[in-house]
Amino acid sequence: MSTADLPEISELVPHSGRMLLLSRVLSHTLEKTVCAVDLERSELFCDTEGSVPGWVGLEYMAQCIAAHAGLISRSRRERQRPGFLIGSRRTHIHVDSFQPGQRLQVTSRHLRGEAGLAWFDCTVQDTADGTTLAQGRLSVYAMDAGAGPPGARNGS
Repeated sequence: MSTADLPEISELVPHSGRMLLLSRVLSHTLEKTVCAVDLERSELFCDTEGSVPGWVGLEYMAQCIAAHAGLISRSRRERQRPGFLIGSRRTHIHVDSFQPGQRLQVTSRHLRGEAGLAWFDCTVQDTADGTTLAQGRLSVYAMDAGAGPPGARNGS
C-alpha cells in the first residue's frame, strides 16, 4: 500500500483529541504496520520540560496495532471491531522518557491470531539513529459485533 493510499490516523485509531498519540501511518502490509509519533500530540503526558514518560511507549504500540487492525478491516471491506490491550510480555522500556523534538517510529508486526485474540511484536525506535527505545509482545482482543470484552456478561 503506498503512502498516498493510507487514510488519516484518526480514521483508524478509536481515540480522539489528546488521546490520539500517533500522527500518521508510514507503511502497511498484511504482516506489519509502521506509524510515526508526534510527541507534541502526547501533551497529556508531558512533564514541565516537554518530556513524555517512557511507559507511554506501550500506548504508542497499542495504537499502532489499532491502526494495523483498521487497515486490515478496510482492505476486507469490514467494519473495524473494538479492541482491547489485554497483556504484554517481554516488554522493555529502555528510556526513562522520550525527549521534546525526538522523532519516533512505532512498528507492530502481527505474529499470530486472527479473530478474537492476536499477538504482535512491537517496537518504538528513534528515527534519527534507529535505536530501539521500547519493545514488547502485546496481546489484544477484538470484540465481535454486539459482544462485550472477555469476562463480560451479555445483557447486564
